[in-house]
Amino acid sequence: MLSIQAFNLFLVIMAVIAVVVFVCLFHVDAGYGKFYGPQWGPSVDNRLGWMLMEAPVFIAMLLLWWFSGRREDPVRLVFLLLFELHYFHRSFIFPLQIRGRSRMPLSIVLMGALFNTLNAFMQGGWIFYLSPADAYPAGWLTSLPFIVGSVLFFGGMVVNITSDAIIRNLRKPGDTAHYLPKEGLFRYVTSANYFGEFVEWVGFAVLTWSWAGAVFALWTFSNLAPRAARIYDLYSREFPDELDTRRVKRMIPFLY
Repeated sequence: MLSIQAFNLFLVIMAVIAVVVFVCLFHVDAGYGKFYGPQWGPSVDNRLGWMLMEAPVFIAMLLLWWFSGRREDPVRLVFLLLFELHYFHRSFIFPLQIRGRSRMPLSIVLMGALFNTLNAFMQGGWIFYLSPADAYPAGWLTSLPFIVGSVLFFGGMVVNITSDAIIRNLRKPGDTAHYLPKEGLFRYVTSANYFGEFVEWVGFAVLTWSWAGAVFALWTFSNLAPRAARIYDLYSREFPDELDTRRVKRMIPFLY
């Protein structure tokens, strides 16, 4: 495992790359979902693509925990369970819920899998190897950061999952038309599912009170905010009479 100095350098590099990605994604559409295109090269089934992209972080985090000398630490075990709860859903439940037959570029799958693996080393490296041994005493589970962070984490998860369900149920079987989501937090933003995921990982950063968690929250925003802006523009063109651009924001209610 890296020294703490090397790990901190790793976090700085990841943060800088996140900022670069944030800028680039305002000019290039990541070619999956609404923005899928053949220019991204060979593709795989969308369901398979999501599993291949998300499962590596689920597996890598488990391995980092298993081979750690802190495997039985109760607070760190709670961190693991929260992290894995999200990625179990994202890797093995969400893909099976996808309706329709669409494609995902293999290049996107591989880039996503690479980042997810690096993120496992960010979170698992800090939690199970490099954080001070006494950083998370048993009383941490009743501390203010853990309570506030947990509320944000589970609140964001609920928003993310319910918003995905709203999008998924816009169409009836056999329907290929496009619709503007209007229920739940879609009353305030056009990418409520992205808002939920961002809040989730802000919560994780708070409940672990770590720079590793903060860098991941930054990455989440850097990846999703530009895409939310592109989706907003797309909806503005497709539904000019339905989308109230004065009230409905892109990703963060009332702000962005």
